[in-house]
Amino acid sequence: MPKGFRVSLQTKILGLVFTIIMAVIILLAGIFAYWEKEETEDKMGQLALQAATTLSFMPTIKEAFEREQPSKIIQPIALHIQKEVGAEFVVVGNRDSIRYAHPDEWKIGRRMVGGDNEKALEGGEYYISKAEGSLGPSLRGKAPIFNDDGEIIGIVSVGFLIEDINSAIFSKLADIAGISVAVLMLGAFGSLMLARSIRKDTLGLEPFEISSLYRDREAILSSVKEGIISIDQQGLVTMMNPSAMTMLDIDADTKGKSVEDVVPNTHMLRVLESGVPESDQEMTLNKRVVIVNRKPIFDNGKVVGVVASFRDKTEVREMVNALSEVKRYSEDLRAQTHEYTNKMYVILGLLQLGNYKEATDLIQNEFETSKDQNRILFDQIEDDTVQAILLGKISKASELKVEFIIDEESYLHVIPSHINRSKLVTILGNIIDNAFESVADEAEKKVSFFATDVGNEIVVEVSDTGPGIRESMMPYLFMRGFSTKEGEHRGYGLANVNEIVKDLGGTLEVGESASGGTIFSIFIPKGKGGSS
Repeated sequence: MPKGFRVSLQTKILGLVFTIIMAVIILLAGIFAYWEKEETEDKMGQLALQAATTLSFMPTIKEAFEREQPSKIIQPIALHIQKEVGAEFVVVGNRDSIRYAHPDEWKIGRRMVGGDNEKALEGGEYYISKAEGSLGPSLRGKAPIFNDDGEIIGIVSVGFLIEDINSAIFSKLADIAGISVAVLMLGAFGSLMLARSIRKDTLGLEPFEISSLYRDREAILSSVKEGIISIDQQGLVTMMNPSAMTMLDIDADTKGKSVEDVVPNTHMLRVLESGVPESDQEMTLNKRVVIVNRKPIFDNGKVVGVVASFRDKTEVREMVNALSEVKRYSEDLRAQTHEYTNKMYVILGLLQLGNYKEATDLIQNEFETSKDQNRILFDQIEDDTVQAILLGKISKASELKVEFIIDEESYLHVIPSHINRSKLVTILGNIIDNAFESVADEAEKKVSFFATDVGNEIVVEVSDTGPGIRESMMPYLFMRGFSTKEGEHRGYGLANVNEIVKDLGGTLEVGESASGGTIFSIFIPKGKGGSS
């Protein structure tokens, strides 16, 4: 709706209430007017008929019909009755409808008009009729006059003008109109109070502003990568964004369900009770390690709910691991540059001293060593990431004076795309580095690498000539923070490798190598989700 055409909630409520009240008033007024008209006419008609009947039974009236001038006796009586009952007219006529009494004396002796006397004069009936007489449209009560012999000798007609009846009805409707105006004003006041109460509940926002905020909220919740869950005062889920449902593997509607039934051990109920926010807490939700923030929702100083946001620690961890490996490769390349620079200086010195044979032997030795490694690395291992990792480790081994051997039987095609490259870097980098460290103090410093993807799994084996791992340490080998080496920030490499291999549906085995050192064997399914 264009901004210029937006109507406030208060205006809508006032308009609606006014419309409803006016419609009800008009409807009720119409019904009341109809009932009042019918009731008033019936009442007036009965009064007119009663007065006419009473007058027709008066002996004086009957005796007057025997006189030579009946009007002298009947006219005063008729005028008195007319005044008493408040009628517009009381007319008495003989059997031929000749008037003996009339409010206008000059009309006495003339014939009655209206044409509604037949039923009384011919059939002797008492009735109420509507007709237009000499004074205008009126409601009349008709009564025949009988003599002592039971013969019809005349007629009495008592009438009220329709105009006077309508005036009485309109007078009552005016009272109703006054009451209606009071009801309308009361409704307007109630509507105003209702609108203010609703605006208070909606924090002063108009409906179109609330709908706009709702659309923005849905868009924001759908776009953020962090999972978000909110609960109410009873611990029932009020909202869970798509990222949360994806991370927690939830596909059913969770709204209105207990948070403990949907995601156990979220500790949101603890914050609901304490009202104390909790930040950057590491925990496991539905077998996924996440970093969680929990914050209570307050209303007038009272906790009415809790909102929790969490992010997958795996992504953060993989990024840190990848950055660590990049840093290692950078250091390895610097070491390789330094190593080759030294060798170039040695060759240059030998040439300047004329020791050509020694220089040639040194060059030939380096060429043969590089030739065998490069043949395996570039002809038998086709994955670029694995090639890059092994090149870096070859350089690092050279610097550490470690003999790093790539098994001639290694054959590896391009790694399947569902195996994340950063995960691959973490696995190979940590396993090979651990092997380098284990042989650092040994007389024979040798590390062997083997890889193959024949069959349904990718198999990687790294063995060393180190001292091996004591049997007592095996249960703690993959525990986070446990390490056989001294120093801070250790004991995370193998734990990370073990977690990643499990995420890929694979297994990690540790055993004793033929030389008495350690051999790590990694088996990763080539199919996504561990299927082959």
